[in-house]
Amino acid sequence: MKLASLKNPAILIGLAAIAGIVFGVLVGDWAANLKVVGDVFIRLIQMAIVPLVMASVIVATGSMGGAGTGKLAFRTFKWMIGFSIVAAALAVLLSLLFQPGAGATFAGEIDPALQESAAAAATWQDTVLGFFSTNIIGSMSTATMVPIIIFSLLFGVALNKYVASTGNPQLLKGLQQLQQVLLILIRMVMVVAPIGVFALLAALAGDVGFAVVTTALSYLGTTLLGVVILTVLFVAIVAARTRLNPFKLPRKLGEQTAIAVTTTSSAVTYPTVLKNTVEKVGVSPRVANFALSVGLTMGSYGAVLNYTIVVFFLAQAGGVTLSPLQIVFGMGLAILLNMGTITVPGGFPVVALFLAATLGLPIEAVGLLIAVDWFTGIFRTFLNVNGDTLVAMLVANADDEIDRDVYNDERVVAEQSVPAPDAAERDTVPAVDASAARS
Repeated sequence: MKLASLKNPAILIGLAAIAGIVFGVLVGDWAANLKVVGDVFIRLIQMAIVPLVMASVIVATGSMGGAGTGKLAFRTFKWMIGFSIVAAALAVLLSLLFQPGAGATFAGEIDPALQESAAAAATWQDTVLGFFSTNIIGSMSTATMVPIIIFSLLFGVALNKYVASTGNPQLLKGLQQLQQVLLILIRMVMVVAPIGVFALLAALAGDVGFAVVTTALSYLGTTLLGVVILTVLFVAIVAARTRLNPFKLPRKLGEQTAIAVTTTSSAVTYPTVLKNTVEKVGVSPRVANFALSVGLTMGSYGAVLNYTIVVFFLAQAGGVTLSPLQIVFGMGLAILLNMGTITVPGGFPVVALFLAATLGLPIEAVGLLIAVDWFTGIFRTFLNVNGDTLVAMLVANADDEIDRDVYNDERVVAEQSVPAPDAAERDTVPAVDASAARS
């Protein structure tokens, strides 16, 4: 391997992941002592996610004309909701075909605290109400992303109207500069990503028992197959619509994929996705800021696929036959929960218990799913983060906002300052400083 290749972040993270797994297997339980190092890395990224998402959404909406905002939002939501429906439908088909829960054996008790958390959101009405915060500061403190994005969208529209009526873009300039500073901060943290990934996987390798994995192989295999099919389908749609060479995508998405599958967190991967979508794929910053920020919560196609399969797994494990109405309801819940759950590791148990309780399925079987959730987390996050980039490409293509020279590696995104648009130039957003981390 060439020395230059070792400077590639994706390769470094991949090597660190392999080394961490080998180290954890060799030293066993002692590797758990390293988990704190990995947790520190995750928290360093998480602490900047909320202000970065807010700044990105506000800048994207605040810098456009009213008609531009509506079109961009419509196209983004259209593709995200459409892909989510496709993911749920595919999950139903695969679950009926492969019966992932049939013959599953389960035992043991579920943590009462998890059951209480699931019961706290007992109806879909509660989930919808949770999208609208009564205290945005409280939502920011708990990183509840959907209310944050809704507030940011409304704030951006209001800021757009303010700039149009007063001709004063100073607040918009400040938010643009805040976004750039946060991206630089996160790139600083990403320098130690291989160390954090090594520590996380070393601790995990000494803890995960493969006996419990083999019990749920059908569930894991069904989920993995669904992810592969959806990835191929989404890439084919993007290639057909944009007429760009799809075989260039693996290398362009390599870095964000490495971070996604090693951290199993869409939120932690978000800054890298934003950088790569602009710098390597060529999507305009205007589209990337908006579509990727919204996609952080609405674009979790891997989660929709997985949650729908969970419904069938629990039903089949408990010998419950789902009616057509229950299947449609389960698909709807999966799509709704995709928007309402946390985008960092650890949200799955509450979701699984909520689905079991709402649909009257055996709660005891959830323990088996929780035991292998790290593996399904890899599958979910892979599709979530890369699906967001693919949707951004589709949205950008509609207005010819993909730089094809950048995509075809004929031009490099140069480091740029952050000029603030004046009142006459609000339909453009300055380029994200995406080249600062280029080795």
